[in-house]
Amino acid sequence: MDMDGVLVHEEHLVPGADRFLKELQDTNTPFIVLTNNSIRTRRDLQARLRRTGLEIPEESIWTSALATATFLGNQRPNGTAYVVGESGLTTALHDIGYIITDIDPDYVVLGETRTYSFEAITTAIRLVERGARFIATNPDATGPSRDGSLPATGSVAALITRATGREPYYVGKPNALMMRSALRAIGAHSENTLMIGDRMDTDIVSGLEAGLQTILVLTGISTPASVEMFPFRPTRVIDSVADLIGHTADPFG
Repeated sequence: MDMDGVLVHEEHLVPGADRFLKELQDTNTPFIVLTNNSIRTRRDLQARLRRTGLEIPEESIWTSALATATFLGNQRPNGTAYVVGESGLTTALHDIGYIITDIDPDYVVLGETRTYSFEAITTAIRLVERGARFIATNPDATGPSRDGSLPATGSVAALITRATGREPYYVGKPNALMMRSALRAIGAHSENTLMIGDRMDTDIVSGLEAGLQTILVLTGISTPASVEMFPFRPTRVIDSVADLIGHTADPFG
């Protein structure tokens, strides 16, 4: 399931999300919480969720940074990368044995950061021009903040693409690769797994393309009217995960 818009809004709990997760835990139903945000480590996210009242094990959290590290570890084990991002991404790459360097790296890896540096972006552009493969954690153009939208990975990737003519490979949602890596992380299979999300263009489409049943909640950015604008449909649309309390064993019954 997605995190923001499904379980929490910024630092506030979505009403009923705590009871929904407790039911999953009480019935030993495996679950994993997904986020395209690559800034924070799993431990950081666990602490953030705990502050809202949700107790979720580290191993039940999966980020676009972890999905990116898994992808790169399979593509080129023990490689090198120049990283524009924060601890969530650099830690994930260190953990798979990658060396972070600006000297002839195999990859330029772009993630989110609260302070995009002109110098770092310039270095990324020059390395891509010299042949480094261009990877980005997710295509999200903006991210939320209390004061309004913030530029996110997709916007900065577009800048680098405009300068170099090279498109990145995006690992996070809506790439079904992120969904499949999350399934492997909890030992689940698509045939008996569902994806719960609040965005049609990332959560639902990635679930569909990974072969999962999908539930769209209306506690995030989607509305009944916006759902009709897409050429695909979720398996079910509900107001909130609170609607699944008492029905987690058969969410479509």
